[in-house]
Amino acid sequence: MAPDAPPPSKEERALPSAEEFSEVQQSAEFAELRRSFRSFAFPLTIAFVLWYLLYVLLSNYAGGFMGTKLFGNINVAFVFGIAQFVTTFLIAWWYSRHAAAQLDPKAEAIKSRMEGGA
Repeated sequence: MAPDAPPPSKEERALPSAEEFSEVQQSAEFAELRRSFRSFAFPLTIAFVLWYLLYVLLSNYAGGFMGTKLFGNINVAFVFGIAQFVTTFLIAWWYSRHAAAQLDPKAEAIKSRMEGGA
């Protein structure tokens, strides 16, 4: 336990029932949370998978193009490979910003209502 962490609460909280979970799952608020997540994650996932498959297919079937030297010993395949890493990090950064701004507040509101019984 961290020295600056608050001690565990002595009062016992009742856990939400299965009915309460089902009720929240059916709510418009939860549907909006899921829609916000899906409208961001699904298109970006599809785009990244297509981008990755393009890289793999070009590497396998367009060796001449991928071997084209751009400058020095740097060729198209190397640039595309580095771009895979860059896009991965950019997507992770973009998702963290989206989650912090759009998803976390909605999820926290649902969680606090479930835990607090409000």
